Amino acid sequence: MLHLRLTTGNRIACAHRNYLSLAHEAAQSKRMQIPIATTALLAASANAFQHSRPGRVQTRSFSPSTRLNILAGTESASERVARVMKSRPEENSSMDALVKENFPGAISNKELETKVAKALEGLGITPANTLLATSLCCDELARNLEDDFNTVYGHNFNLGGLSGFPFAGNTGFGAMSAHVPDDGFCLLIHGPHVGITKDGVIVERSGIALVDSCCGSAIAASNYLKSITDGGMKINPKLQQFSDFQQGAVQELILPFGKRLNEAENRMKELPYALYDSQDILVRDIINTGKGGIKKGLVLLSGIQINTGPDTLDYFHPLRFEFYDENGKVTQDLLPQLK
Repeated sequence: MLHLRLTTGNRIACAHRNYLSLAHEAAQSKRMQIPIATTALLAASANAFQHSRPGRVQTRSFSPSTRLNILAGTESASERVARVMKSRPEENSSMDALVKENFPGAISNKELETKVAKALEGLGITPANTLLATSLCCDELARNLEDDFNTVYGHNFNLGGLSGFPFAGNTGFGAMSAHVPDDGFCLLIHGPHVGITKDGVIVERSGIALVDSCCGSAIAASNYLKSITDGGMKINPKLQQFSDFQQGAVQELILPFGKRLNEAENRMKELPYALYDSQDILVRDIINTGKGGIKKGLVLLSGIQINTGPDTLDYFHPLRFEFYDENGKVTQDLLPQLK
């Protein structure tokens, strides 16, 4: 663990020196006339790379340490979940049966949040020592689950983009890790989402006089892929245009699942699972790359968000619930605790 952290620190220190050197050379160079403001920006960027080891007191009086009080108060996570659920709809038996028929293994958000809080409390993971990180879709419907966990564990560090892919990448994960309390944990939640209505097809949005599809980004990517596999379109070599690079990336990342989706009995039902499998690989690779930044531990909760109507509970199909120790190794499979 010590070696990993020193290695990370050395890389940051090296970046720091490179930035300072660049700022100095730019200021002195006669051939490269850079405005003073730009030089100042380079110096400020260099300072952002400065790294202090966990527990070491900073010299600046306004920042005595990296220890954070993530969410003040004495309420336990379980108590906070119970309070949140008082404002949520009651369980609807017909919707519950419909969701579980289409997505076997799914549980209501109420059940999910209650069991997650209990499992984490058993590991000493509390709202006071935990940073919440999420990689969920930009869609407002994906905020339902996120908002609930925000109320329990505090504001989240957002790693996600369209369809829930972790577009913040290794850099975002590294920045997030630096925000975790020195003696604390990270709870990372990720996954795509899908919608279902009482007729078992799509999701309604409250306050909008139409019925639309969910997730829009995922369906657009699926349609792009279908047009290729059906022979009507060639792969677009200009997918990664800056103005829409996230959607372009989603479309590229789903390409390997063309045969699987074409052979699926219900393409829209299979789509979120194909997206999840792609995201699962990326998220675990990002965690492995950035494991030197893990403090006391990290909990990974991932699966499929299932949005319903505004008057019924949302659901979640948990597919991974694991505890990573301070060395970045999975030491506990917590998924059975959600069954």
